[in-house]
Amino acid sequence: MTVPESRPLTATRTFPSGFLWGTATAAYQIEGAAREDGRTPSIWDTFSHTPGKVFEGHTGDVAVDHYHRFREDVRLMSELGLGAYRFSVSWSRVQPTGRGPAVQRGLDFYRRLVDELLAAGIEPALTLYHWDLPQELEDAGGWPERVTAERFAAYAGLVADALGDRVKRWTTLNEPWCSAFLGYGSGVHAPGRTDPVAALRAAHHLNLGHGLGAQALRASLPGDARLAVSLNLHAVRPLTPSVGDWEAARRIDAVGNRIWLGPMLEGAYPRDLFVDTAHLTDWSFVRGGDTATIRQPLDLLALNYYTPTVVSQVAPGAERPQDDGHGDSEHSPWPGADDVAFHRAPGESTAMGWSVDPEALYDLLTRTAARHPGLPLVVSENGAAYEDEVGPDGRVHDPRRAAYVHAHLEAVHRAITDGADVRGYFLWSLLDNFEWSYGYAKRFGAVHVDFDTLERTPKSSALWYSRVARTGRLHAPDGA
Repeated sequence: MTVPESRPLTATRTFPSGFLWGTATAAYQIEGAAREDGRTPSIWDTFSHTPGKVFEGHTGDVAVDHYHRFREDVRLMSELGLGAYRFSVSWSRVQPTGRGPAVQRGLDFYRRLVDELLAAGIEPALTLYHWDLPQELEDAGGWPERVTAERFAAYAGLVADALGDRVKRWTTLNEPWCSAFLGYGSGVHAPGRTDPVAALRAAHHLNLGHGLGAQALRASLPGDARLAVSLNLHAVRPLTPSVGDWEAARRIDAVGNRIWLGPMLEGAYPRDLFVDTAHLTDWSFVRGGDTATIRQPLDLLALNYYTPTVVSQVAPGAERPQDDGHGDSEHSPWPGADDVAFHRAPGESTAMGWSVDPEALYDLLTRTAARHPGLPLVVSENGAAYEDEVGPDGRVHDPRRAAYVHAHLEAVHRAITDGADVRGYFLWSLLDNFEWSYGYAKRFGAVHVDFDTLERTPKSSALWYSRVARTGRLHAPDGA
C-alpha cells in the first residue's frame, strides 16, 4: 500500500481547469411514476414487491418523485453550482417490453430533463443501464441469455436517436458486476437468482451488451460524443502478506475486476478466471468474435468507489467471514472463490458498515492509470451514507459526510498530481433515495428528502461541495 503524502487538512488544493464537478442518481431510485406514461415493470419493481426482499417492503413506486419534480431538482443543482448531472434512463419507460419501438411519452420525459439541464448550464451525462431490466426480458431468461445483449443494443440506438443531438456524454452500463453477481449469484439484488453459472453467463452477456451498445451509439451519435462504461472496480487487498492471502486477492481481482477490464480494454478474458471457474462452466457461451465486439474504443473509463475489499484464504472447513459489504445471503457473489474470506478494514465505518479508506481510491486510480495509459478516468460515484436528521432550525448538518468527501477528493487530487488523468468527480448521490434492498433506511444524498412530504433540504455537505464545485478549489469543510 502506498504511504500517503503528509498534507495538512487545512491546505487548499486546486483541481485542473475543466475538471468536471457533478452529482449522480439512478432512475429506479428517484423517479417514481412506476405505472405512468406506458412504463411497465422492471426487475426492480418485481423484486421490491416480493415480500422479504427489501427492507420493510419498501418499493420505488414513488421513490422521491423526480419524474414530477425534476425541474425543482435541476434548480437545486443549479443553485449548488454543479457542472454536470449523471442520470440513468429507465429501459422499461422507454421500451417497456425490451423490444420494438420506443414509447415517445417515456422519451419525452428525458427530453424535458435534458433541456432543463442545458438551460441551467448543467452538462447531462446519460447512463443507459443502471440495473432496471424490463421484466419481460427477465422472463425470457434475462442477462444469462445472449438475446438480452442484442436487445440492449437496439434500446441504446433508440435512446441515441432521441437524445444524441443534445447529450454528449454516454455510459453504457453502470456496475455490471452488481447486475451479474448480486442479481444472479447471491440474489440480494434483482432479479434475486442464486445460480453461479447464470451469474457468469450474465457477466459475459453484459460485456457483450456493452460492446454491441457502444457500436449502436457510435452509429447514431455525432462524432463529438464521448462514450464510457462505469465499473465498480474492487480495491482488493490481502489481509496479510502471506502467499495464501495474495492468492485470495488474485482470485477476487479476476472475478471482480479483470472479468470486465480484460475483454473491454484488452480484448480477452483473463486465463486464470477460466481456471478458477472451470468446475462451474467451460465458458462455451463465449462465441468466436465476442471479445473483439466487447473491446470498443472508449473516451473515458468511469470508476465507482466506496470502500476497499480485504480478503484472506481460508482452509477447508474453517470459519469463513463474509463481510464483503454486499448484503447477507447464503449464496456467494464470487463464483470460483469459495475459499476466500472477506474482512472489514479497521477504522471508521459509514452507516452501510463500509470502511472509510480514501487511500484505496488513490491506489485504484493510479493503478488503473498505469495499466491503461492514455485512457482518461472519471470518478462516476463516490459518497457515504450516514444517519442524517433535520435539526430544530430546519437544517441538516452532516460533517461526517463532508469529511468523507473531502478525504476522497484529496485522494483524487493526489492521484492527478502523481500522473493519473482524472477528468471529473460525481458525488453519490444528489438526493436521499431508494437504496435498493435497504429501501429508504440508508441516506446517501447531499440533499435530504423527507420521505413523507418529499421536501428537499440541502445538507451542510452539499453547501460545502457547492463551494468546491464553483471554485475548483478543495478546502477543508467546517467542522472537519
